[in-house]
Amino acid sequence: MIQQNGQPLTSYTIKQNYYFMMGDNRHNSEDSRFWGFVPEDHIVGKAVLIWLSMDPNGDFWHKIRWSRLFRPIE
Repeated sequence: MIQQNGQPLTSYTIKQNYYFMMGDNRHNSEDSRFWGFVPEDHIVGKAVLIWLSMDPNGDFWHKIRWSRLFRPIE
């Protein structure tokens, strides 16, 4: 049960947007899985291109999706 000042909360209004932020080393990053969601006013950058895109179901020769590399994010 979630409490505030020792009393159970029955409702709570979120006052701004929160985002899940993922690090560039997805298996070993201290990102939102470690420190939680990030308030919108704490975000200082923006993703602009796809650096690497991999197909988890592709075989060894078709693992990298070459057509997506370095494409702008719209």
